[in-house]
Amino acid sequence: MPLEPDKPHTHNVEEDSESTCHNRQDDSEAQNLQSRLRQSTEISHSGNTLPSVPPNLVSVEELIEAEKGVCNMALAHEIVVDESFVIKQRDLPESSFEKTLEDIMKKAFWDSLRAQLNEDPPVYDHAIKLLGEIKESLLSFLLPGHTRLRNQINEVLDLELIKQEAVNGALHIPKLADFIIGMMGTLCAPIRDDDIKIIRGITDVVELFREIFAVLDLMKLDMVNFAISSIRPHLMKQSVDYERKSFQEFFDKQHGSLEITTEWLQEAASELLSSDAETSVYGGAAAGAKDISALCPASVLNHAYVKLLKWDHANRLFPEPVLMDQSRFEEMQRELNQLTITAAVLLVIYNMTGAALSGLSGFLDRLKRVIKVLLTDMHMLSFHLSEAMVSMSEQICVEVNNCLSQHGFSLLSTEKETVLKGQIQAISSPDNSVHKLIDARIQTFLKTILASSNPKSVAIPGGLGPVRNELEEVTVKFLHLVNYNKLVFSPYYDTILTKVLKKNGSQLPGLSEEEQLSST
Repeated sequence: MPLEPDKPHTHNVEEDSESTCHNRQDDSEAQNLQSRLRQSTEISHSGNTLPSVPPNLVSVEELIEAEKGVCNMALAHEIVVDESFVIKQRDLPESSFEKTLEDIMKKAFWDSLRAQLNEDPPVYDHAIKLLGEIKESLLSFLLPGHTRLRNQINEVLDLELIKQEAVNGALHIPKLADFIIGMMGTLCAPIRDDDIKIIRGITDVVELFREIFAVLDLMKLDMVNFAISSIRPHLMKQSVDYERKSFQEFFDKQHGSLEITTEWLQEAASELLSSDAETSVYGGAAAGAKDISALCPASVLNHAYVKLLKWDHANRLFPEPVLMDQSRFEEMQRELNQLTITAAVLLVIYNMTGAALSGLSGFLDRLKRVIKVLLTDMHMLSFHLSEAMVSMSEQICVEVNNCLSQHGFSLLSTEKETVLKGQIQAISSPDNSVHKLIDARIQTFLKTILASSNPKSVAIPGGLGPVRNELEEVTVKFLHLVNYNKLVFSPYYDTILTKVLKKNGSQLPGLSEEEQLSST
């Protein structure tokens, strides 16, 4: 069984989210999350230690129910964490089998409608069904107070009357289409006005039906996204309890345990106790000291969060409580890797050129653009950093000499240029002293931010000034994710860290949720 904190009372948002969850563009992500969560309950990474609970077989009904719960939890999490989150249409790749099959089925559908309308006399069975669907869509956009519009729709799109007109040969589809388009123009958001104008110019009945349904789908998305923006403030008030409850329910059904989380936190505690971790985290202060009393749950947890930015995603499972944000941590990890290289290269450049180039307007931004372009594909498996650094060293030397020449300074000597190229190329190695220095300062900065009650007051460490803006952007995202994750999962972390620190001889008080709330 998972570690179970006190179960909080929660507002039920499942009914609010269920209707939209399966329309998400990234439904597959929720399914992947459910799979990874289940997998993490069955795999132990604790050496030869067997899982505390053996893998269990579950019924199809239990899997469906678990998937539904994870989907709802993932949707609520996205709405709260990502302020720009919207539901989008699913666009299949052009060359994919799914896209080809979808195109074939749509073509057959509309060809069938055209064939019926081209018969003599025309057959309207298919068209009448489509009119009924359009009617239901229009009615779904109405609010309870839209009595007049509801009456108009029911009167004009009276299916029984339309069927009688079809039998008597008096059905005039273009007239109905004019009413439908006019009603769509009344109900749609301003962003759809251009789409409505395009539909008005279509004369082919089949094409007209096709485009009406396409715009109706967009209007449905607009309505869903408006609902999301409306419920976000209310959801944020209940999201912590809801997400924690959903997480607990999932693990109750899966009979799992937080073994990956326990290992992650144990590693963080062990690193803080080691002399190497003391040197890297605290910038050399008290190097070699193993002061157990200095450990507390907050420091261990903060160090653990920073460890997520150095995670081996290809070979290690991500801790269960942060699984829903794994892609975000991966993105921040890539951004910090680039910033580390960028800051290290700029430090080498300015150390080599001295006061000649310091403070020159626009030169720093130009160097950063050059470096960014060469590191664009750094996250790809086919990318070779050492090769990119060779090209970078050549380009940097050209830029430096051009700038020196433009401002009346002497160009770099052949010897200095060779040294500069060599120092830049050496940064590709994680063991390079400049690379390690910048990386350690970024790690220290992030830990200091997490521990500070006033993050804005934390000064940027030396050497990181040239990438200050970029680092602050990443830090804001990191702090937002971490603080929210602490709010949701602090009871779980508290329980685990109490055991971990007792094992290491430290028995200080655990995290309090009130402290986490005050930090946000």
